[in-house]
Amino acid sequence: MLLELHVKNLALIEKADVEFGRGLNILTGETGAGKSIIIGSVNMALGGKASKDNIRQGADSAYIELLFSVTDPEKRQALKALDVEPDEDGTLIISRKIMPSRSTMRINDETVTTSRLKAITGLLLDIHGQHEHQSLLHKSRHLEILDAYLNEETHHIKEQIEEEYRRYQTLTKKLESFTLDREGQIREADFCRFEIEEIEDAAIKEGEEEELALQYRRYSHSRKIMEGLSAAYEAVHDDGISRALREIDSIYQYDEEGLQNIRSQLGDLENLLSDAGWEISSYMDKMTFDEESFRQIEERLDRIRGLMAKYGGTLDMVVKNLEEKKKRLEELENYDQARQEVERDLEQSRNQLEKLCQHLSKIRKKGGEELRGKIYQALQDLNFINVDFAIEITKLSHFTANGFDEVEFKISANPGEPARPLKDVASGGELSRIMLAIKAVLADTDQIPTLIFDEIDTGISGRTAQKVSEKLSYIAKSHQVICITHLPQIAAMADSHFEIAKAAKKGRTATTIRRLEDEEAVRELARLLGGAEITETVLNNAAEMKKLAEQTKQG
Repeated sequence: MLLELHVKNLALIEKADVEFGRGLNILTGETGAGKSIIIGSVNMALGGKASKDNIRQGADSAYIELLFSVTDPEKRQALKALDVEPDEDGTLIISRKIMPSRSTMRINDETVTTSRLKAITGLLLDIHGQHEHQSLLHKSRHLEILDAYLNEETHHIKEQIEEEYRRYQTLTKKLESFTLDREGQIREADFCRFEIEEIEDAAIKEGEEEELALQYRRYSHSRKIMEGLSAAYEAVHDDGISRALREIDSIYQYDEEGLQNIRSQLGDLENLLSDAGWEISSYMDKMTFDEESFRQIEERLDRIRGLMAKYGGTLDMVVKNLEEKKKRLEELENYDQARQEVERDLEQSRNQLEKLCQHLSKIRKKGGEELRGKIYQALQDLNFINVDFAIEITKLSHFTANGFDEVEFKISANPGEPARPLKDVASGGELSRIMLAIKAVLADTDQIPTLIFDEIDTGISGRTAQKVSEKLSYIAKSHQVICITHLPQIAAMADSHFEIAKAAKKGRTATTIRRLEDEEAVRELARLLGGAEITETVLNNAAEMKKLAEQTKQG
């Protein structure tokens, strides 16, 4: 679960440290206090969009850190498969530093990419943003939800379908390429033969280009090489070291112990110079320039490099091109047969894909009815009276990487009215509750330990708000839930209640967050209930609401 959130110099937050607890964590505060910044900081730490504008004015950078505890063996194994190892005590730290020119993301001090970070954190946390319920207006989201519910049953066959679909697409494109008439076949075959002959006649050997380039460079600079060698030979045979050694020998008898090392070193130098002189002389003797050999090397090098430029840039690419052209020539020489083979393979792929998609569709239809029943019950729990909910699965006219099913959720909130697509009948508040119902159902099957709801209570009040609070409390029995709300019915259910406040300090506005004690939580509930003036009656109502919420949770 998410243990701690640390934020520094982000927007209005100078510094905030939050220790979340188990169960239902509620965040409340006045409008404009900065509640969205808190959830926004978590989003940024998880790889969400961040810019230099998010840095608090006057600061060089912003910093966000999330501290997770991962103790579940299956979750640890799943993270290990992504090359992530929590500490021995299960600690996993995710951080992001936002700077004017760039930002860096780390997991336990290892820098990671955004895509890898999202893959990892997707196992740990799920954020339901303020407008996520709007995604229910798109049918593609309905298929994702059904497949998420059926993941254990469908993930293997979906992998098979995805692989076969790629093969099907490749074969379809291959078949579409068989458009040449007889004259076109002959023309392309002749060109293939020419290119094959051009490459094979060159008979390029492994490492030949590098060796020729070395010889060409040596020939091209032969005069400079000879001039340099001659100068070096003269320098080596300069009498300086020998004269120095003779001078030491002339005085050696007067201090043998003191001059021993000098004499030995000069002797070694003389021997080394003598050997170097011999090597230079030997190289010079072998150094010859043959105009004909140089011309042949130049022509051979030009030919090899020309072929490499024409067929891929490297010898490996030339060889690869040769094999492809041979394969294409064989195909052209047996054009009708090759087309028939592709048609046969495509038919086999189509049949296999149809079989796999039918199997997946059967699972979806059975699971869809089960999911429909659970969402229907969850909707009733959320004060949808006389609701009718349906999951319609229809067959597309074509294959996709997800099979051939199209899924659409339909609802009727009024007796006697047929179930219709969500986009046609559901209001914003209803969509929010439908999404919560779906999240509640999926919470029983998924393994994501922490769920964050950003203002799930949009567009609801009264008894419906009470039902939503009970559903959140139910989810919090098996998950850690973090929820921003402005409704007292939901805030009363908190296992941990945090207040987000904004205040001016030393001429600067800053947002702070702190955990409330029991009495403070009751006073915050009173503020949510009573508005501008908190009377004794409102405080009593808040205390009663908190007491009833505790009884509801225990029940």
